[in-house]
Amino acid sequence: QVQLVTSGGGVVQAGGSLRLSCAASGTFISMRTMGWYRQYPGKARELVADVTSSGSAQYADSVKGRFTISRDNAENTVYLQMNRLKPEDTAVYTCKVDVLTKTIPLDVTLSYYGKGTLVNVSS
Repeated sequence: QVQLVTSGGGVVQAGGSLRLSCAASGTFISMRTMGWYRQYPGKARELVADVTSSGSAQYADSVKGRFTISRDNAENTVYLQMNRLKPEDTAVYTCKVDVLTKTIPLDVTLSYYGKGTLVNVSS
């Protein structure tokens, strides 16, 4: 079982910055991809950014150049630095981690979602 603790959401004016963090703990063999998703009211959750265990990151087109995802493998924590925030970034942000839990006889990777945190960007 993996527990995720998320922090960093809040209210900010357009053009401002926020930093989200998500710390994972529990029993697993290794941490694979870590990422952030967001959800608008009435819409499906969408990928904001994720980063593999080797450090390869991908971003949604809407946040490229403004958001930066990073991870601390020693602390099993993923961060999302959000700069030049826009009102359309207002959403509930949730972290997701993929963890390797078993290797014998086959690799088993499970996904866990953290508790969402609201980011509210005022115009």
